[in-house]
Amino acid sequence: MTSADTERSSDSIADAPNAGLVAVVGSAMMDLITYTERIPDEGQTLSGTSFELGFGGKGANQAVMARLLGAPVAFVGRVGDDSFADMTITNFNRLGINISGVSRSSGTSTGAAAIWVTPDGSNRIICVGGANDRLTDTEASESILSLPEVAVTVSQFEIQDAAILGAFRAAKVRGSATILNPAPSRHVTAEILQLTDWLVVNENEFEDLTDTRQRPRDWKADDQFIIRVSQALGIKLVITLGSDGALLSKPDGTVFRVPAPAVKTIDTTGAGDAFVGGLAFGVATGRSELQCVELGCYCGSRSVTQRGTQRSYPRRHEIARFLRASSPPTAG
Repeated sequence: MTSADTERSSDSIADAPNAGLVAVVGSAMMDLITYTERIPDEGQTLSGTSFELGFGGKGANQAVMARLLGAPVAFVGRVGDDSFADMTITNFNRLGINISGVSRSSGTSTGAAAIWVTPDGSNRIICVGGANDRLTDTEASESILSLPEVAVTVSQFEIQDAAILGAFRAAKVRGSATILNPAPSRHVTAEILQLTDWLVVNENEFEDLTDTRQRPRDWKADDQFIIRVSQALGIKLVITLGSDGALLSKPDGTVFRVPAPAVKTIDTTGAGDAFVGGLAFGVATGRSELQCVELGCYCGSRSVTQRGTQRSYPRRHEIARFLRASSPPTAG
């Protein structure tokens, strides 16, 4: 583990006032990050410029981002019986994340992601699910039902559909909002969509979600098409657009285009997860839908200005001015 990861994990976290609990049901992985001038061709070996070992997994990343902003967070998932599992659990404990819903799978590895990052900040990733694939619907459901309160439940596609369904069904029993980030992209079932309040996708995932024959060539500029998709799904649809920010489309026919802050990109690894974690924090603190997306854009943009995944995420005190500007209305 790099010294920077350890240092950031051990810092104290300022708890946000009146933040509801964010429950993240998803993957925990170790990131093996190689920085290289270019990606090797088939059969070719190249020397990289540097290597880092970091904490990752879409679920864990989103949980950490929400926690760094000050929300109480519970993580539900599985790790293996290896040293990566010990390191992952230690990291959660340092951050003050509730891990009562984390279990170990014997005879399998903790999830791992091999990541290559080139000088322009773009990346290529190969994930091995390992223990993440063994999280069951019963475990996910019972973990959500056992928490004292749940404001927001978040999940992604680095676990099985059954576990997501178990978690979201329990979330609806608890009166929790649900956020689905269907990444890495695969078919989204109608059953899962019916339990989803917020659907957060990037450009590629949005295209996988829609019919090629009906999708305009320049769909990003076509508000009416995006509205039709959102209305057909019946949920709040968020499309992240990298340096161009994000789109928020609501079933009532409104579309908001949210710009991203202009930053110098160093490493885009985990930026989408920073967005989702920031959005979840916004929902958990009662911010407006537009403010939630603005917060997601801000967190994602800040994350690309540093190397690594969780270690690049901004803490509450680092974006305090932005949080004050987007504070939810006070009661009365």
